[in-house]
Amino acid sequence: MSHEREKKLLPMLATERRTVAVVALIAMIRMFGLFALLPVLSLYAVGLEGATPILIGFAVGAYGLTQATLQIPLGALSDRIGRLPVIVGGLMVFAAGSLLAASSVTIGGVIAGRLLQGAGAISATLSALLADATREEVRTRSMAVFGVAIGGSFLLALIFGPVIAAASGVSTLFMVAAAGAIIAAMLTLLLPSSPRRNKSPSNLGISAAFKPNLLRLDLYIFLLHTLLTAMFVALPFILRDRLGLLLTEQWKIYVGALLLSLLGTVPLIIADDRKGKRGTIAVAVALLLAGLLMLAFFGVTWILVFLALSVFFAGFNFLEAGLPARLSILAHGEARGASLGVFSSFQFLGAFAGGLIGGWLLSAGQPRYVFFACAALTGCWLLLHQMGRKAEIRAESREI
Repeated sequence: MSHEREKKLLPMLATERRTVAVVALIAMIRMFGLFALLPVLSLYAVGLEGATPILIGFAVGAYGLTQATLQIPLGALSDRIGRLPVIVGGLMVFAAGSLLAASSVTIGGVIAGRLLQGAGAISATLSALLADATREEVRTRSMAVFGVAIGGSFLLALIFGPVIAAASGVSTLFMVAAAGAIIAAMLTLLLPSSPRRNKSPSNLGISAAFKPNLLRLDLYIFLLHTLLTAMFVALPFILRDRLGLLLTEQWKIYVGALLLSLLGTVPLIIADDRKGKRGTIAVAVALLLAGLLMLAFFGVTWILVFLALSVFFAGFNFLEAGLPARLSILAHGEARGASLGVFSSFQFLGAFAGGLIGGWLLSAGQPRYVFFACAALTGCWLLLHQMGRKAEIRAESREI
């Protein structure tokens, strides 16, 4: 037991710290360009030529379709030719899509730009690079830093996205995303030389990425991002039309809720480290469900919406950081890029599905219908997880 504790507390090497810092910063800059659009894009898209509720939802989640399609092949490609060529190329494609969306005045043009943004599918490759450059004893810690960086990007995006959009227009946000992608590509020059070495071709097939224990995590990240994207199709309309909050004031709700949510996220992380992910995942999903039900039934005042979002984000933050950390440990080293590619594909496919679901339900004219549907989906998720947990416990008892 003491030996295991010592392994957990091993310090990071200098090269590990440097790689983690650079990769986290690249992810943070890139994700800011996507996250900053979440609270404003549906409102902006209403004024575009040819816009309908369904097309608005498609525009919000469109990037997830191409992300989902390309994560697996690009993750597998990075296993063969190296991580950096894939990362730099993906960032340039993302920049091109951002510029296309910035210059578009029709809903179709914005959708095309969002699809091209998604074609820069490097999330899996970034995670694989991080895993390559760190020892297993510090892997979870490294992924936690990675997750915190993305969480910080989410927080900053919710603050500055609405402010920039209100001051200069949503097209400026697309320009910021393009500039950020170029800066992120330049940051790869700061990586230590060791992670840049090409890996030898893997002898494992893509089937290694589809083991049942990995597919379960893939399904969970799909559901998580379906819920998040669908919620953000409807939520801006609730804040503007029902609560009367100006775009420049909405960030206060988001940021306050994220900060308050840490009161739930931190205990989950501590409990997860001590007891494993079985119980903590169930608690996190239950928090998602509670937050969505609060939005559906009680989202009529700013304080109730604030509390509902705090509960939702408590579960979301834990799952967003914990699921990829768990998968990076379970995945075979020679197929880690492909495994994380499958995981990221499910994640972004969830974003695409959430945009479609949110847009379709929004067309009925009642944003709260989106929250009802998301709550029902979360309830099914919690039920399936509990059934799988019981099956695992029975299997373990038979082995004993």
